[in-house]
Amino acid sequence: MLNQCVLVGKVKELPVVKKTPNGTSTATLLLDVERGFRNSNGEYEYDTFSITLWRGIAEDTIAFASVGAIIGVRGRLQANVHNANNEVTYYNAEIIAEKVSFLSKNQN
Repeated sequence: MLNQCVLVGKVKELPVVKKTPNGTSTATLLLDVERGFRNSNGEYEYDTFSITLWRGIAEDTIAFASVGAIIGVRGRLQANVHNANNEVTYYNAEIIAEKVSFLSKNQN
């Protein structure tokens, strides 16, 4: 079985590193990834992805990345299921980073 994704994009917003009760570092990074085609106005649109960072990856990303910097993220999708009070089931997936590569300096 294979569960892997690769994204390259611009850092939209730097997260704040938080600590879990057992002291593990975690953070959530927003990454803008350009779509591979132009819209009807001839402009590129972006998808914004929420990337979950853990331990040293979280700390290194905060230390070395800046808003507008281009980074590469290799990770996996983690599926989440939420049951609401009205018995509606919601499904979503989050990206868990396994490796972050710093490809450029700030590109604002």
